[in-house]
Amino acid sequence: MKTRMRRIEIDRREFIEKLGIGTLGLGAAGLAAAGSTASAAGYPASETLRIGLIGTGGRCLHALLPSVLEVPGVRITAVCDVWDRHLEEAKKKADPDAFATRDHRALLDRRDVDAVIIATPDHWHVPATVDACAAGKDVYVEKPLTHDLAEGRKVIDAQNRSGRIVQVGMQQRSMPQFMKGFEIIRSGRLGKVHRVHLSWNRNANVGQRRPLGIDPKTVDWKRFLGNAKDQPFDDYRMRNWRWIWDFGGGILTDLMVHYIDVVHWYLDLDHPATAAAQGDHFQTKGSWETPDTIETLLSYPEKQLHVFFEGTFFNARNAARLEFMGTEATMYLDRGRLEVHPEKAKGGEYYEFVPGKGGRGDDFDPGIKDGTLHLAHWVECVRAREKPNAPAEAGVSACNPAHLGNKAYLSGQVARWEG
Repeated sequence: MKTRMRRIEIDRREFIEKLGIGTLGLGAAGLAAAGSTASAAGYPASETLRIGLIGTGGRCLHALLPSVLEVPGVRITAVCDVWDRHLEEAKKKADPDAFATRDHRALLDRRDVDAVIIATPDHWHVPATVDACAAGKDVYVEKPLTHDLAEGRKVIDAQNRSGRIVQVGMQQRSMPQFMKGFEIIRSGRLGKVHRVHLSWNRNANVGQRRPLGIDPKTVDWKRFLGNAKDQPFDDYRMRNWRWIWDFGGGILTDLMVHYIDVVHWYLDLDHPATAAAQGDHFQTKGSWETPDTIETLLSYPEKQLHVFFEGTFFNARNAARLEFMGTEATMYLDRGRLEVHPEKAKGGEYYEFVPGKGGRGDDFDPGIKDGTLHLAHWVECVRAREKPNAPAEAGVSACNPAHLGNKAYLSGQVARWEG
C-alpha cells in the first residue's frame, strides 16, 4: 500500500509565511515573523537591513535580486559591476538612488551597506568574500565558493576571524524536501547507503563562439580579470565565463556542487579520497574550454561509499536529481519532491513529499527555486548573529569533489586527495 503525503501548492509569499522559515529548522529564520528581535550585536526586526550587490549579471538580476526583495525589511543601497550595462539594469531594478560603482572596495567602504550579496564570476568569490569580511560586512555568496582547492582555508579563516555571517548559495539546504531527506537519512530508514547517483542533464542550444559586440570601453576588463592571468578583452569569454578555466570550472563546479553538497551534508563528508572523470565537447568544441558532457566517480572509502555524477547539455534525460541507494530503500530528490522506494525484498512502504509543482523534475515556483527561502534564512541569521545552514565550511567542502574531478579530467588520471 502506498502512503502519500498531501501535495503543497500555495502562493510563494504564503508559502514563506506558512513555513515560518524557522519551523523547518533553519536556525534564526522566522524570528522577525515571530516578533522576536536580534541580540544587541545584530539588527532588530524593525530595522532595515541595507544590502549591497557585487556582481549584477544575469544570476543576480533575474534570480537573487527579485528573491531578496521578497524578504521583509531589506533595501538595496549599493550596486557594483564591471560592466556599465549591468550597473544600469541593477539600479533600475533595485533602487534608482542606489550608489553604483565598478570597484567593489568602494562599495565595501560605505557605511550605508550592512551586508553584501556576491554574484560575480567564480574566480572572484573568495577574494570578494575575504574583502567583505575584513570590511565588517555579512555575506551571501554564490556557489561554488572556491575556484581553486588552495582557497578554502583562506575564506574559512576570513569568516571565523571576522565573526561575520557568511552564507553560500547552495539553496537546497533551505528547501523543505531536502531537510526532510536529512531526517530520513539520519533515521536509518534507507539502511546503509553505499552509492549515490547524481545527475544534472540539460538539452540546451549552447551555440558556437561568436563576437557579441560589447564595447570594451563599457567594461573594466582589468578588474574583471582580477587574479586571472592577463589577456586581451574578449566579450565571449566574459559572458561565458562558467566554461572558461580562468574564471569558472564547468559543469562540476557550476552544477554538481549543488547536489554533492547535499551528499556531504547528509553523510558527514568533506572530500573524496579519489576521483576519476571523463568528459568531451560534443557541441562546444572551439567555444568552451570545459567539457559540455562529463561523468565523475568519487570514492569515499571511510564511508564505504561511491558517488557517481553525470552532466550534459545535449540531452535532458534524468534532468537534475539525486538518488541515495541504501540496503533498505532508495531515496529520490529533486527541486520539487522527495520519494522513498523500499527494496522489494525488504518490505516497507513507499513515501512521498511534494512541496513543488508535481511530477519528477518539476520545480518550486521560480522564486523559491532561485533562493527566496535561502536568502530569507541568511537575512534572519544576520539579524540574530546565528550561524547559517550553509557557512563557508560547507561551501568549501562541496567544492572539494568538483575540483578533484576537474583535476582527474584534465590529467586523464585518477586524482587523489592530498589535502
